[in-house]
Amino acid sequence: MKRIAALAAFALLPLAACSSEPQEPGAAASATSEPLPPEEAASQVPPGKAAAKMPATASQVLGLDGLGELRIGQGVPPGSLWAERGAQESDACRTITSPDYPGVYAIVEKGKVRRITLGSNSTVKLAEGIGVGASEADVNKWFAGFREEPHKYEEAPAKYLTAPNARPGESALRFEIGHDGRVSLIHVGEMPVLAYVEGCG
Repeated sequence: MKRIAALAAFALLPLAACSSEPQEPGAAASATSEPLPPEEAASQVPPGKAAAKMPATASQVLGLDGLGELRIGQGVPPGSLWAERGAQESDACRTITSPDYPGVYAIVEKGKVRRITLGSNSTVKLAEGIGVGASEADVNKWFAGFREEPHKYEEAPAKYLTAPNARPGESALRFEIGHDGRVSLIHVGEMPVLAYVEGCG
């Protein structure tokens, strides 16, 4: 009898190994596997927890296409924090801001985002690392050949530096250099809004 019981127990072992009972994700692997490299470990994070594990640095970079979810040439994303705040100069041209981006505002005309501007309190930068407060020399290292124009409100060396290919319907870059030789504002957008010197106008 003892031999029959032992054989029965032995026969059940393969069935236990093939059990369809769910296991904790990664439970078996964690006990027997080597630790994953950082780049592979990041890909194993459950989708709902990815934002908590990965820094959202891309949202702090201004590009020719826009900033975060705000896109040049498109409408303001529904449900976003970008909204009109304070009095507006006209119905045709509106300015919007977001608490997620202090010191940044955008100009909306005909329901589309036409320009995004980085101001004095902004920590957002271009992909090249240029932000408000950078020197004109730093700008010229990355953006040589930009068209120079005298500043409307400040004496030289204050100026505007505008991408030579700036034209309607295409996003381009424009810097405002202050009298101290440093970047005071950075604009990305479409002409003629890109060159507005007083917000909406």
